Amino acid sequence: MRVTTDLWVSALLRRVFTAGGFAAVVKRGATEAGAVFVLSRGRLGEVALYGPAPQTSYDSAKPDERFFTLLGSGDDSSAFDARLEKEKRFDPDIWVVEIEAGSVPVEELVSVKAE
Repeated sequence: MRVTTDLWVSALLRRVFTAGGFAAVVKRGATEAGAVFVLSRGRLGEVALYGPAPQTSYDSAKPDERFFTLLGSGDDSSAFDARLEKEKRFDPDIWVVEIEAGSVPVEELVSVKAE
């Protein structure tokens, strides 16, 4: 049985807060199986957007783990906001979680796969 998106996002928020960071759900999607996008904001203005990894990235040994890919990074948050608006129009069930990770790298909070 797969972990619901709602439970997974709650666990992510707890991991971020435990690491001394801040997190908020910007958009709540489908409880059971909504896709999750993570917008990471650094304290110096840098922004990175992570989205669901392609299905080919999934490991058969851990089929229930959620993997992410870096969709882009930089200091222009308006480009990422526009990308998320486009994703919301395509799939209204997505989740958007914004985090400021603090001292822990984002890669320690979510499983990031290289493309």
